[in-house]
Amino acid sequence: MEEELKCPVCGSLFKEPIILPCSHNVCLACARNIIVQTPEGENPPQNRCSGTSDYDYLDMDKMSMYSETDSGYGSYTPCLKSPNGVRVFPPALVHRHCSITCPLCHRSVSLDERGLRGFQRNRLLEAIVSRYQQSRAASVKCQLCDRNPVDATVMCEQCDVFYCSPCQQRCHPSRGPLAKHRLLPPNQAQAGNAQPAGASARKQSTCVDHETENYNMYCVSCKTPVCYQCLEEGKHGKHDVKPLAAMWKQHKCQLSQALNGVSDKAKEAKEFLVQLKNLLQQIQENGVEFEACLVAQCDSLIEALTRQKAKLLTKVTKEKESKLKTVKDQITHCTMKLRQTTGMMEFCLEVIKENDPSGFLQISDALIKRVQASQDQWVKGALEPKVCPEFALTVNTDPLMQSILQLDFTQNKVPPAPLLQLEKCCMRNNSATLAWRITTVQALPVEGYVLELDDGNSGPYREVYVGKETICTVDGLHFNSSYSARVKAYNSAGVGAYSKVVVLKTSDVAWFTFDPTSAHRDIVLSNENQTVTCNSYDDRVVLGTAAFSKGVHYWELSVDRYDNHPDPAFGVARINTMKDMMLGKDDKAWAMAEGGITKGSTVGILLDLTKHTLTFFINKQQHGPMAFENLEGVFMPAVSLNRNVQVTLITGLEVPKSIM
Repeated sequence: MEEELKCPVCGSLFKEPIILPCSHNVCLACARNIIVQTPEGENPPQNRCSGTSDYDYLDMDKMSMYSETDSGYGSYTPCLKSPNGVRVFPPALVHRHCSITCPLCHRSVSLDERGLRGFQRNRLLEAIVSRYQQSRAASVKCQLCDRNPVDATVMCEQCDVFYCSPCQQRCHPSRGPLAKHRLLPPNQAQAGNAQPAGASARKQSTCVDHETENYNMYCVSCKTPVCYQCLEEGKHGKHDVKPLAAMWKQHKCQLSQALNGVSDKAKEAKEFLVQLKNLLQQIQENGVEFEACLVAQCDSLIEALTRQKAKLLTKVTKEKESKLKTVKDQITHCTMKLRQTTGMMEFCLEVIKENDPSGFLQISDALIKRVQASQDQWVKGALEPKVCPEFALTVNTDPLMQSILQLDFTQNKVPPAPLLQLEKCCMRNNSATLAWRITTVQALPVEGYVLELDDGNSGPYREVYVGKETICTVDGLHFNSSYSARVKAYNSAGVGAYSKVVVLKTSDVAWFTFDPTSAHRDIVLSNENQTVTCNSYDDRVVLGTAAFSKGVHYWELSVDRYDNHPDPAFGVARINTMKDMMLGKDDKAWAMAEGGITKGSTVGILLDLTKHTLTFFINKQQHGPMAFENLEGVFMPAVSLNRNVQVTLITGLEVPKSIM
């Protein structure tokens, strides 16, 4: 966090920091050093992008034209650089026609007659710097050491004495009458006995324009705290103004939410650093091992192979150095970004602890943007190794003498077994979604994957997907069945090993709706495709979204509207049944179309594919004998009706015991 508390001009901890219009901070004394006088009528230098020094935009040839003798204005010539690398200008004598440039973003702003007094003091930052200095300086010594006391490690709350570890074991053992004494860390003991620095001295911030008025409102348009007198003068009269306390809480909440995202990325970055360091060690070990094998092979060949050995060793060394350099560069880059992020997070947490609303709101808007921008820097792929630890190189030691002179490395490595990601695998009805990934970086890219499922009865596996995607959904599985799934990867070198087998169980009962994609165009669906009617006086067919080929299934249809003519038909059908006639008129549907139903009736349909039968029920009572037998194949729930009928589908039902 210390980097967040240093002035960009002097490089030291902030002293009397002021907030520039760009939301960055500088010490008040440093701000006086970087004020620049500009000729009357000229605008201050604007934003620029430059790879040179911070004030290279000042044309030195042109500046020579404005000498103190000729123009009456102070010289533009900068002084030496500050300890932080920022060029410092001589202090201006007057504030008229002066400007100040932010040393971080290089935005310039002209000063008014108030000069630097027109910029707000960042009292919140002052308090954090003071607290940080005290915590860094606090070092409690042991009170029982005879000479050269060392830092204390514990403090006894009852004895009120600070002990180092040896003195605590010797003079204050954790047994006998002292066993019940409470030992605290020194910093915690100090915190409990001392009031936080600045707590009593802190006072409510006053308005910059009206020093006798306290901040009590927040101008959303200008993004700054204001007082009542500012509103009365009309400067913010037409702006969106809200209570200071409400905006304080809102910005704290936004900053906390943004910090959560950055915290997750920082945690991933720490884990990634561990992975990179392990990768570094693996590359070292694999490189040494590969070199040894290569030397042993080359030494066994004839003189021509010996001449070629040096070239091959050079290639291995270059490959190893290239991998090591890549990983080291990643470690350096990731460490730098993580240190910046961690420092900013610690600073933000200190900001959130503050209870000064106006001080908080002075910097919260810019701080929220910084945190959000910091989160965006952890883009996809930033936390993935750029190289693999393996050396995908193979030497063929069996060629003829003519081939030895052309000896080179060949790549030949099949992919490892993929890892099925259980947290992303799921079942819905009779559909299975599986996801997987490769666990290590590959020397050769994976060209595709093969997903296999068994038949749901522990039978042989069959391929259900071949392609480059790492997620696949398989539809049309049997209900109330357990399926085993596995996946393997392949490339030009061959096919890799299978992943571990994962077992997925389909739903015991079917949840489905009417299918708008296959229904006749006159069909009208509502209630999330569970209620159906028709625009035509002729019978039209609509199917369900589920397909059954195994097991026992039961669903019901509630008759919401019916004028007794003509009868609707309920049953099952093939997916290619005719949609413009009553259900059951062709050889691809089986339905109940007799009377016996009225408005409010419930029609139950029992499809038993273990016995290959279809039975109908009205109000839980079986309607006639078994309707159809010897049913084989795939069946979908189906209904045919006209505009005088409306029914609602009820699914997810277990077969009633009274029916069984």
